[in-house]
Amino acid sequence: MEKIRLAVVGVGNCASSLIQGIEYYRTHEGTEKLGLMHYELGGYQPGDLEVVAAFDVDRRKVGKPLAEAIYAKPNCTWEITPGVTNSKTIVQMGHVLDGISLHMRDYPEDQTFLVAEEKPCDVERVLRDTGAEILLNYLPVGSEEAARYYAGCCLNTGVSLINCMPVFIVSSLEWGRKFSERNIPVVGATILHRALTQLFVDRGVQVDRTYQLNVGGNTDFLNMLNQHRLQSKKISKTEAVQSILDSPLDDRNIHIGPSDYVPWQKDNKICFLRVEGRGFGGVPLNVEIRLSVEDSPNSAGVTIDAIRCCQLARKRKIGGPLISVSAYTMKHPPKQIPDQEARQRLEEYIQGQRER
Repeated sequence: MEKIRLAVVGVGNCASSLIQGIEYYRTHEGTEKLGLMHYELGGYQPGDLEVVAAFDVDRRKVGKPLAEAIYAKPNCTWEITPGVTNSKTIVQMGHVLDGISLHMRDYPEDQTFLVAEEKPCDVERVLRDTGAEILLNYLPVGSEEAARYYAGCCLNTGVSLINCMPVFIVSSLEWGRKFSERNIPVVGATILHRALTQLFVDRGVQVDRTYQLNVGGNTDFLNMLNQHRLQSKKISKTEAVQSILDSPLDDRNIHIGPSDYVPWQKDNKICFLRVEGRGFGGVPLNVEIRLSVEDSPNSAGVTIDAIRCCQLARKRKIGGPLISVSAYTMKHPPKQIPDQEARQRLEEYIQGQRER
């Protein structure tokens, strides 16, 4: 099978987990069902993914082989494999724009970003020269300008975009139209909260209020200490839960979002979740859950499916937002669909029974 040629913006923990995971599944027989929704999808296995271009702004990564950069500070994710052989790509200097919050300058070097003193590369030229087919956007939360810049690069080069951070591009009518006109396909913890909310609804329980508080110790959580960068993040996570309810909760009765930065947790995210409601006869009840998970590997399994689904669209000459894929893999898709129905639609899309 031919390789799916990827470009990555932001060589952080999520990119590191994905690239290590590609190596892991390529070299470990008998792990086909471990942590993946589909080992083979559309004829592609995880080992058929290849990163041919990478962009970052940290001096510990820029100019380095990607195989080294994914282990460089401030990355702190779980080591899935001690080394990777699936990429000889050199990390290029990206465009900073609004990608780094000013408050991150006040933290120790091993916890924050150190911007390289290099001229940004010509991103569009790199995408063309490397033959990249799909770009993964792993920029920090709040990087609105930077996200749109790289989306524009995709439009100009015919590269597909998988938006792995909460800036509303795939779910935006304007951006969706732009990618549709160019015939370029795009895909744009919350699953536990949605499932619990759906259980309440299915059993006739009136949901009155809920919260989801997340704490972690990676650069994502450090970046999100700046409340001004959180608007898109909170909207995407909140709407993912609100969409389950027949009548959305008042804003005062729902709170979902990152709560604090705890350095020693590193890439471990802890989620505290509570749902309150009224059941039979109006009797009150509540459920509390504590979830502890390695944040970045948790996202990589979903991303591997999104990549392969996007490649199927490219082969089928389908452009614009992939509704079925986005609905099952992303928090803020162009159209919110209940998870069970979204999974069914995803399978239909994979089998070629649904266009998008």
